[in-house]
Amino acid sequence: MAKILVTDGIDRGAAEALRAAGHEVTEQFFPPDELCVQAGNFDAIVVRSATKVTREVLDGAMKAGKLSLVIRGGVGVDNIDVPHAEELGITVRNTPAASSNAVAELAIGHMFALARYIYISNVTMRAGAWEKKSYTGRELQGKTLGLIGFGRIARETARIARGIGMKVIYHSRRGRKEGFDEFEYRPFEEVLSGSDFISLHVPVDKERGALIGDAEFALMKDGVYLINCARGGVVDEEALLAALDSGKVAAAALDVFETEPPKDERILQHERISLTPHIGASTKEAQQKIGAEVVKIIEEELGGR
Repeated sequence: MAKILVTDGIDRGAAEALRAAGHEVTEQFFPPDELCVQAGNFDAIVVRSATKVTREVLDGAMKAGKLSLVIRGGVGVDNIDVPHAEELGITVRNTPAASSNAVAELAIGHMFALARYIYISNVTMRAGAWEKKSYTGRELQGKTLGLIGFGRIARETARIARGIGMKVIYHSRRGRKEGFDEFEYRPFEEVLSGSDFISLHVPVDKERGALIGDAEFALMKDGVYLINCARGGVVDEEALLAALDSGKVAAAALDVFETEPPKDERILQHERISLTPHIGASTKEAQQKIGAEVVKIIEEELGGR
């Protein structure tokens, strides 16, 4: 049967299911240089976000002529050189539906944390302060949530937000999404200018760079809230800091960063940024769903080996 390398962890039940099916599963993280050497010893590699499957890794794997499948346990595949993999005849798959609800709930959780000062009051109270008068927040009900991108995660976010009583508008480069008439499609600039909260749900465009920079912040309402649980690099962090310091952005929530782990102390210590360490899909339920999808993909692609 197949030899499978899992570099960034997998649900225990999924690993057991693969072994029960006769596959040889190695759960180990390799630094980039070593991965270039080791990758060719496996039929499939399963990664999350930490491992980068670069051109060099793929070329190294092909020297042994064994690797035929790379699976990203999650939504985005920007940490995999997909075009080069396809050139080499290596299949790339992901698990786009498994973590949608988990990431959506985190985005909504960050909205509450920002609007009601949960993120910072937890810090100041532990330091002995009682800032009751400083933390007059805002209610989400009746506010407009703007979604940039309208894939699975964004649609789950929209569904939850509507249940809270928010008005939801969205922009997608693919245009209006059929079957979601309860949410209003608008041009990109109108979503920026018409939203009280903006949540990002798009991949990084490596050619364009950051989607949200100085010009985009200038279009937003004064006092807007920004949430990024999508990808680091979608937001220009320098522009975000400037927008926060000017008051254009009331507060921001970041689960993803240009560099991970982030090193910029201005981001880490800013009193109006709510931070989480790229945990969008880190729920027990999502991990189980991701694991089950990985098992299904391996059986589809390599079951006969």
